[in-house]
Amino acid sequence: MVRLFHVSDVHFGREDRAAIAWFNDLVHKEQPDAVVMTGDLTIRARRREFADGLAWLQGLGVPVTVEVGNHDLPYYNLFERFARPYRRYRSVEDMIEKPLELPGVTIVPMVTTARFQWRFNWSKGYVAKRELAKAVALARAARPGTRVFIACHHPLIEPHTRMSAQTHRGAEALQALAEAGADAVLTGHVHDPFDIAHDAAGHQIRLIGAGTLSERTRETPPSFNEIRVGAEGFSVKVRTLAPEPDVKLPVEQAA
Repeated sequence: MVRLFHVSDVHFGREDRAAIAWFNDLVHKEQPDAVVMTGDLTIRARRREFADGLAWLQGLGVPVTVEVGNHDLPYYNLFERFARPYRRYRSVEDMIEKPLELPGVTIVPMVTTARFQWRFNWSKGYVAKRELAKAVALARAARPGTRVFIACHHPLIEPHTRMSAQTHRGAEALQALAEAGADAVLTGHVHDPFDIAHDAAGHQIRLIGAGTLSERTRETPPSFNEIRVGAEGFSVKVRTLAPEPDVKLPVEQAA
């Protein structure tokens, strides 16, 4: 069995220090096979926030793959946003948008952020054709019999949580990824967990969202997802900061 810790929206600069310590303790005690971090490592992409966040990632001691979230793009410095938006990630370049090959599981990265969009709110999701093509190619190249999980920041279609993603070309991406054989899309952004099954291209694909380890909670206390993958399938448990109980997340069917 493969165990993944799926964490998102830690927002260094507004991180919940008790939640970070709790997560670190669990990683070191339980040694999951990998940590999948689906974006928003920082709150404002400041140097200090990145330094703290990257030190945290490097200290986990297990394989890690990291997606870029909308908060990880420079917000006030437009030159850096357009010319070198990911420069401050360079100290852990080997973690960013990194495919992971685990026994029976392949993690495929896909970028859903954009430096610029033709709409007012640039925080919302955007799937560029080239990024989708790369993810589809990696999904198709996975070994036969391997579970394929796509990791990105924004939900591709709305999970009907308090916060929305409004991902441009998200439905198109979901269809293409389903056709490529992906089993699930792991995301963050909305700060509440969910697990929703969609039928696309004659194939069931699940949209799985993680909560947050920041102070910016919505309906759920600080939390992350534990995903267990076995020969018969996979399940998702939401693990929440004590005293809240951990909950096995039911799979909802899309309307």
